[in-house]
This record gives sequence, structure tokens and C-alpha cells, in this order.
Amino acid sequence: MRSSVMPLGPTVSQDRVITSFPKWYTPAACLQLREHFHGQVSAACQHRNTGTVGFCKNVFDRDYKATIGVDFEMERFEVAGIPFSLQIWDTAGQEKFKCIASAYYRGAQVIITAFDLTDMQTLEHTRQWLEDALRENEPGACFLFLVGTKKDLLSGAACKQAEAEAVRLANEMQAEYWSVSAKTGENVKAFFSRVAALAFEHSVLQDLERRSSARPQVGDGDIIRMEGHPPETQDSKRPSSPGCC
Repeated sequence: MRSSVMPLGPTVSQDRVITSFPKWYTPAACLQLREHFHGQVSAACQHRNTGTVGFCKNVFDRDYKATIGVDFEMERFEVAGIPFSLQIWDTAGQEKFKCIASAYYRGAQVIITAFDLTDMQTLEHTRQWLEDALRENEPGACFLFLVGTKKDLLSGAACKQAEAEAVRLANEMQAEYWSVSAKTGENVKAFFSRVAALAFEHSVLQDLERRSSARPQVGDGDIIRMEGHPPETQDSKRPSSPGCC
């Protein structure tokens, strides 16, 4: 999943507007416990100084067809008043598509690995998919999410047991855990709002850091000039020799 801040564009639908920092699903497995955007990010958004930074159709399809290779969606949000887009790449889960999928992991800001809450064998499979995705990215460069699907099919003790196992693995992966249901929509909007907010904040902080490091600093040699005076050459810096005209 990649992202960008869009300076202009059509109005974002109301359910994609994020005004406050979205909360985690469970404190037992989350990437951070803050309830507000980073101070620098809030200030940058307030002054529109974010630089170059910028559940797909709200429909449950009973006749779902497996992804062939890679599927792609662009989802637009408004985060803290700034237009922001997520490029969501959905890679196929079958082994035969593994060689195709690996090329799309490169440069991801967020990695989401999903499993079926009603089939805990699928939870173990997420380890390998995560390893494959991380192999294509720098260590610590991505936000990791572990998502349990089909939450509507479990309840009570069975759901608690499945989630407890998933939380243990999420902590091992250093990932944030969520349970969702595509059929009922439970937690879907909240989950993607959380993903968008974290990706947005990270993108803005990176952009602020890049711009800060690119500014000329006092003492950087010949970068700073006195207005109205030509830059000194090495010869002009040398003291005049006796008898020189």
C-alpha cells in the first residue's frame, strides 16, 4: 500500500473524512497508543504546509472471485483537512501467483496480511506472506497490520480465543491487530481510517524532515552570499604579495 497527498481534487465522501486520530482496535496489539496527531503534523496541516505529500466499494459480493495476480484500488481521504490518497494493491494469495505478487511489495508504506478467523490454520500462513513482503522493503520502513476476517461468523468464547491467538502473533510480528467483517462492514471503515491516518502522519513527517535537511545552514561554505557582492574566489581570499600591482 502506497500513499500520496493530493493538492487538488474532487470532494471526498464524508465517510473518508478524518478529523481526529483514529483509535486502535485493541491496546494489546497496536502500533502506537497516541490519541492525537503528532504536533508537527498538526501544525503543518493547520498552515497547509504538508509539502508534496498527499474497503473499496462499500459492497459485499456474495459471488466473490479470487484475485488473479494483483488487483488495484485508489481510495481518497481527507486527513486533518488535507486531501490524501491510498494506492491499495491486493495481491493474490495462491502460491502460483507468488512470483508476481513479490514485485508489488517493493516501496510499500503499509503491509496488511489477512487471515480467516474461522480457520486458524490460515493465521500461520500469514508469517510466510509477511516475510515475503518484508524481504522487498527496508527494515522498519512499513507499518504492519494483521487482520482477521469473517468476524460475523464467530462470537463469544470462540471469537475471544481466535483473537487472543492472533494478538500473540501480531505482537511477535510487531504489527497492529484488527478483526473485521466484509459482509456486515464491522470495523472496515475504522480500520482503513486508521491505516490512512498512520500513513498520512508518517508521510508528512518524512516530507518535513526532507525539507528541513535540504535547507542551507549557516557555515556551509560558499552557499550563503552577501547581497550585492560577488562570491570570493580562492585567489581573492589570498593576501596580496608585496610589490603586487
